[in-house]
Amino acid sequence: MSWTRSPTAGVCLGKGTTFYSYIGVPSTATVAEINKAYRKKSMLLHPDKNPNVKGIHERFARLGIIATILRTTEGRKRYDHFYKNGVPRWRGTGYYYSRWRPGMLEVSIFLISLTSLLQYIVQRMTYKADLQRIEKIVSEAKLAAWGPKMIPVQGSRKIKMTIGGNPGVDNEGNRTGGRSIDMVVEGNGNVSIVDDNGEHHPLDAASASPASFGRTWFISVIKNLLARATNRTSNDKTEPIAEVTEDTESSETESSAPESGTTTPIEGGAAKAGRQPAMRAGGKRRGNVRKRA
Repeated sequence: MSWTRSPTAGVCLGKGTTFYSYIGVPSTATVAEINKAYRKKSMLLHPDKNPNVKGIHERFARLGIIATILRTTEGRKRYDHFYKNGVPRWRGTGYYYSRWRPGMLEVSIFLISLTSLLQYIVQRMTYKADLQRIEKIVSEAKLAAWGPKMIPVQGSRKIKMTIGGNPGVDNEGNRTGGRSIDMVVEGNGNVSIVDDNGEHHPLDAASASPASFGRTWFISVIKNLLARATNRTSNDKTEPIAEVTEDTESSETESSAPESGTTTPIEGGAAKAGRQPAMRAGGKRRGNVRKRA
């Protein structure tokens, strides 16, 4: 046992027992008094004089440790400090877990925060790598367009750049160095990529996506759920209007169509739809004419 490794060694000697009382000196004793008391105590606790006493070797070793601590100024000062203020006790992680046991909500918040933070760090690393790659491609494009002296020329120059990929063979049987793209270098230093449709896409630092907590997985899920809820609400509001429009159109169609059971009058004959009163010339009604027998 060492005082350096364990500053609390030998403190717990029993209730009411201290290093000083164990040796037999007051707390104000000098080093000479401590040495004298130690020699006297060691003669009493020596294993050779107590061969049949159980635990005599441990007691004698403890006496030597106590004497070593009290003989040095630093050791004595530290012992007095721990004796007066108490010895710190390591309770272990189980004690703190029992005192504060996290629930499902706390664990979920911790995991969401941790994974979102890690994803944000990955986004920052990816953003920096993209900026370096863009800067490299732009430099190589300017070098191919302007030459080693990097002197800008008037107008724009179209070049073909190899950006990676495994070498292969094209349709004509020629060897290719890998994937290549068409690029245009302007006289003012702007570089753009030309796609298959001939459209120009500027290549600069704005082409890279910066890191953002809004693009982490949890925030993205919340945004998608809110967008779906908003679209569903707007669709529910527009459906009743469409139903009213359809009902109106159907009612107009029914009113314009001829009723079932009616016939179209034919020229030269009178339409018979049930019993209808005959009309005289001039708009007056004419009574029903009874047939004579």
